[in-house]
Amino acid sequence: MFATAIRYLAKKPKPKLKPIELKTPPEQTNTLTRVIFDIVKEHGPLTIADTWEHVQQVGLRGLTSKRHMKIVLRWMRERQKLRLICNHVGPHKQFLYTTWFTKAKLVNQSKQQPANNASSLPKLP
Repeated sequence: MFATAIRYLAKKPKPKLKPIELKTPPEQTNTLTRVIFDIVKEHGPLTIADTWEHVQQVGLRGLTSKRHMKIVLRWMRERQKLRLICNHVGPHKQFLYTTWFTKAKLVNQSKQQPANNASSLPKLP
């Protein structure tokens, strides 16, 4: 018990991070968040890489890099415009961004079952 108390007291507390302040003008921030929110809402839970691909397809000029998009996503999470969910499949974790209003459609890749094909079943009289 003494060793447990020592381990507990030896841990450093998690550092308090200050809120993220975006350096873009408010109008540009509004368009960035609107486009990213619409992409996440339309295409369901997305990883950062999938979100970046969709943003590139849209051709959004305000985002300069993937790193900038990550900062905007973190800012949106702080403001509770998006939420981050974890899809835990076996030993792997996948973090997905989704809106608060959509139901999480998590895909288990290891437990996918083949679809029943109606044409393969014998016809009964």
